[in-house]
Amino acid sequence: MPPTRQKPIVAIDGPAGSGKSTVAKLVARAAGLQFVSSGAFYRAVALLAVRGGIIATDEVALVGLADSLHLRFTTDADGTVRAWLDEDDVTDALRDPSVEQMASKIAIIPDMRAHLVRKLREYGRDGGLVMEGRDIQTVVFPDAEVKVYLTASDEERARRRWEELRAGGEAVSFASVLAEVKTRDARDSGRDAAPLRAAPDAVCINTDGRAITQVVDAVLALFPA
Repeated sequence: MPPTRQKPIVAIDGPAGSGKSTVAKLVARAAGLQFVSSGAFYRAVALLAVRGGIIATDEVALVGLADSLHLRFTTDADGTVRAWLDEDDVTDALRDPSVEQMASKIAIIPDMRAHLVRKLREYGRDGGLVMEGRDIQTVVFPDAEVKVYLTASDEERARRRWEELRAGGEAVSFASVLAEVKTRDARDSGRDAAPLRAAPDAVCINTDGRAITQVVDAVLALFPA
């Protein structure tokens, strides 16, 4: 463990719908660490862009937003994780469909990723967190004490997303959600900048047919003694 890191970093990656956010939050709570969503950094930039009327092709303006970004996370007593832009609670705003769509577009900009990787490293330099995303165990923290890659079948991941959308009142077909999952997978794994993949020394866990508690226990078992 690096001498300045008193608590471990747990890096959890995986495709959309693999369960990484849920697992990471529960692991963080069980271990007394702070949960951090790397995707929230991209969505925060997207939120600022949407609010400021900046379009997805204006890379200079978007990178400027990333460079000046001040995002932090807190955890309520009941386990709710909140995201803050300065003193503005943007937890719900980051999940707005328009923000998520913008985030998906800007995440492929190499300079954007480079700036946000630096932000993520700064945020976690002292350890004590569980960070989930798509390149945490390969790019952001390749020296993390615990590295996990979660996955699940396309159909299972689409089902989870479909049920989540329906619970939120959105009328979407399973077929359209499955197509979206496959499209996003192709984009994430095929991009030049930090493609989605498991690190050679990561522990791969397939979450198909496994209870969340089983997956959480499997990750906790990987913690250094």
